[in-house]
Amino acid sequence: MTSFLKDFSVSAATAGFVAVLVGFTSSVAIVFQAATALGATPAQISSWMWALGWGMGLCSLVPSLWLKKPVMVAWSTPGAAVLATAAVAGGFGMAEATGAFLVSAALVTLFGVTGWFEKLMDKVPMPIANALLAGVLARFALDGFLAFKTAFALVALMLAAYLIGRRFWGRYAVPGVLLVGTLYAALGGQLHMQGVQWNLTIPVFTAPVFSLAAIVSLALPLFVVTMASQNLPGVAAIRASGFQLPLSNIITLTGVATMLLAPFGAFALNLSAITAAICMGREAHPDTLRRYVAPVVCGAIYCVIGTFGATVTGVLTAFPRELVAAIAGFALLGTVGAGLGSALKEDTHREAALITFLVTLSGLSLWGIGAAFWGVVAGALALFVQQWRTRPAPSSITSPKS
Repeated sequence: MTSFLKDFSVSAATAGFVAVLVGFTSSVAIVFQAATALGATPAQISSWMWALGWGMGLCSLVPSLWLKKPVMVAWSTPGAAVLATAAVAGGFGMAEATGAFLVSAALVTLFGVTGWFEKLMDKVPMPIANALLAGVLARFALDGFLAFKTAFALVALMLAAYLIGRRFWGRYAVPGVLLVGTLYAALGGQLHMQGVQWNLTIPVFTAPVFSLAAIVSLALPLFVVTMASQNLPGVAAIRASGFQLPLSNIITLTGVATMLLAPFGAFALNLSAITAAICMGREAHPDTLRRYVAPVVCGAIYCVIGTFGATVTGVLTAFPRELVAAIAGFALLGTVGAGLGSALKEDTHREAALITFLVTLSGLSLWGIGAAFWGVVAGALALFVQQWRTRPAPSSITSPKS
């Protein structure tokens, strides 16, 4: 704890809060939709927030403190979307869904324990990984500027604060943007705090029921999209930021944590990409050895969300949508630029990396699997066609050191 207090910084703590704000408000509605589609009661929906909050919080906070490196875990947003759709089509209830959560989590744990997923990721060249990350993050960066359409004054003021902050006090540019945006929204009556309820969240246990239909329609799609659309870009975010982490152990941790918390509503925990980029970039801290503070703060806030689910949900969703989009977009600009620069630097990989970036940015989704997976597939195919029988395979994604 002494070393953590020594390494603590305002910029890293702000990055942790911004990560929660962006990650939570951008997708919590999809999680609510999935729970509702499965027939969850209000008490069970609150229990989902408890399980997901504590799962994400502890899986981010504890490894980050232990390793002194940033580890960011989030819920599976595409997984929630799959659940919402499949639940309506198949008529599944909470008990069968809970059984599916456990099966999906067991598969994730298997891929972590055996090291299969990490071995697969080791074969992805760094330019493709950087292009993948840039494509995932660029959509959020674009949303930040699209917010000009509906809240021009707010976003323009935040952009001005960002540019001035980057010019004169680089480390505190993002905290300054958040402060300016929040003050403007508060003074303009755009913070809607009237819906906040001050209650503790009580976990609700749901006994699992295992059925072949739920395994095929819920568990397997949930596993595939979590690994392909969440863990894959999550690894890209880690390695593009220059960190070496025990990936197999962390994947195993997310699987085990999901199994333990699934009866209370934790449908899928996985590596984060968007919020990881916020906490692992230079905006969090210039010193890579002190960036772990950001996910520790983020994890602590997630635990608070789990304890006071309805209360914190009300506070976070009180922020204007445009403010959240803008703070995410501006906070990710540096990472998007660095990712694109690294991806397109080498002539031998440029076209394949560009294809990866564009397919990922397009938002393409086929058979329930998101654009991150198809971006890597398209880039790998392009690289294979261009380099087959011409030169040795490029250096792998494992080369950077923290």
